[in-house]
This record gives sequence, C-alpha cells and structure tokens, in this order.
Amino acid sequence: MNGTARIDVSREQVLRYRVAAHAFDRASPTPGVLALGVQDTPHGSAPVALAARGASSGALERVWSFRGAPHLHRRTELAALAGALWPLDDADATARISTAAIKEGAKLGLAAFRVTAEGFRRTVVEPLGKGDVSTAVSAAVPESLTYWCIPCGARHISGLLFQQAGLFGSVRVGAERGKTVLSPLGSPFPVPETASGTQDLVRSYLRFLGPATRAEVAAFLGTRPTAIRTVWPEGLVEVSVDGASGWLPESEGDALRGAPRADTGTVRLLPPGDPFLQARDRSLLLPEKDRQKELWRAIGGPGAVLAGSEIVGTWRARASGRRVEVTVTAFDALSAAVRRALETEAQTVAEVRGAKEALLLIE
Repeated sequence: MNGTARIDVSREQVLRYRVAAHAFDRASPTPGVLALGVQDTPHGSAPVALAARGASSGALERVWSFRGAPHLHRRTELAALAGALWPLDDADATARISTAAIKEGAKLGLAAFRVTAEGFRRTVVEPLGKGDVSTAVSAAVPESLTYWCIPCGARHISGLLFQQAGLFGSVRVGAERGKTVLSPLGSPFPVPETASGTQDLVRSYLRFLGPATRAEVAAFLGTRPTAIRTVWPEGLVEVSVDGASGWLPESEGDALRGAPRADTGTVRLLPPGDPFLQARDRSLLLPEKDRQKELWRAIGGPGAVLAGSEIVGTWRARASGRRVEVTVTAFDALSAAVRRALETEAQTVAEVRGAKEALLLIE
C-alpha cells in the first residue's frame, strides 16, 4: 500500500474490469487467470471453464490445491505453487485444518502438513485408489490427525488435511471409472521447508478478482485474515466500489478505470467453480440474495450464464445419447442476440464434453 489516491468506481466498472482480466474475449490460449488455477468440481467442469476463455486443458495437471479442491494448473508451476500454498506459520496451518474431528490434532500446525505430505510420498509410488492411499496415510500420521469412522470401523485422516497436503505430497489427482486415483507427479519436488511466493499469489487474486479485502483473499486461501497480514503486498491502491473499500494492484488502476463496456451479446457458459465465480464478494457479482442461493449451492450447484459483464441466469448440462442437453434458466427475459449466442456456447460445451451435438433449452 502506498500514498496513491483512492479510486472511486461503480459495480459495473469492476465487473467490466474482471471480464477483461479473465480473457473471455478468447484472445489468448493461455489466460493469465491460470495463476489461480481452474477448479474442477464437479470433475470435468474445468475444461468447460477453459473453453469459455478459448483455452484447453493441454499441458495442465490436476492436483488438490486451494482449500484442498481439485484444480488444473500448469505443470511447470506446481513446485512454485506448493511453496506459495504452504502455510505461513503454525497458526496459519491450524486455521486451515481446524475442524471438530481433529480439534487437538490441528494444533500440530505445520507438523501436521509435513507428516501428511511425507506419508503421501512414501505411499504414492504408483497409481493407487484414493481409499487405499487414505488408509496408508492415516496409519502414518499421529492418531490426533485421524477420527473414528463408525460405518467403516476404522480411523481416517481428516479429509481437509488429506486433500490440502496432496500437492505437498507431489501427487496428481486422476479418475478411472468414476473413482479417484492418485499417482506421483512426473516431476516431483521436495516438501516445502517454508512458504515462498505467497505474496505473489495474493497479488494474483487481487488482479483477477479485485478489488478485494484481506478477508476475501483469506477465504479464498482457506485461512483467517490475520494469517496473511505478513504477505499482504505493497504497491496496492484502495478502491471504493459504491462506498465499499477493497484493494487492487496499483498497476491495474488504469485497466480498472478504462475497462471497456462488455457487449451484452457476448455470452459465456461458466461452470460451477469457474475462476470468475470464485470471488468472495458474491453480492457484487449477483446482488439478489435468492439468486445467490440458487447459483452458489453447497452441493450440486448450476453454472452461470454470463452475458456481457452480468450473470443473467443459470445452466445445467445432461448427456443424452450422442448429444448434450443444455438447460438455461434465465433470471429475466433474454434478448434475441443472447439466445443466438447461447446456441453457439451450448455447442462448445457439448464438444468439450465429447458430444457431437447440443440441444439448448431455455426456461
């Protein structure tokens, strides 16, 4: 942060800025937002998010990264990502894994992450089912990091710790016949000694999902705001969005002020977990509370229909023989231009999912 004068902008300007930053114009095959990865929940959704930006999943690796969720990342950046995601200190580590199931074990802090990562490395030397890996790693960590599972009649490592430590264990996350399979990365790297590069990661969040607050960045990382005070970047400018303050890299100030108006006829079908939807200021993305509840469901949420810079509805896809049915539920009446664009985007979704034809249904 510095003495640069505060920028006052509207909600519309922020959305226009983010749309441009996310490369929905499909001008680049390697969108910069890959610095934050692309979440792949449900499995297969990440390629749809990439297609919305004119990119593909080639040369990307699927790993558990942010908050332990599966993401696609550039293979060449995994070692640096592991350093940036490694907890900053014991308090940060505890905050990331603190649950009722391992209340005492979480107090181990960094040691909990290290012993779990080392358990992965000893276990995953060839492709193994997630259950088999969990059993082996559970036996390798202190009992306080496990809980008793009544249905299984066995102790299991906390899933939150297990998946957050996967990247540090240098494992990739695949799928075979609907089951999760873990295997060693082709280019393994050591378990991080200390966190490194976290400040750059915070800056990337602010660049693609800013202006944002420290609390919003912390929520994205799965920790507490106090944990990232030491890595809060310099060179930021305060931005007031309709009276609410956030922070943006100073270098992005001109891009924010001059963000071009997005053509409302430019439509993208964003899957659940799309990077654009990862912003924690959901009221800015979608002001209506009932619509927020519909879009960001805890389980089985739909995707978002982005027209220009506004979310105008939700969508779901269902395989039906050799085609994919894409059902759009519009919040309000859609223009003819948006409907035409939806036909094209539905076909893109079908092709990404390996189908030849799309059937678009608009409700």
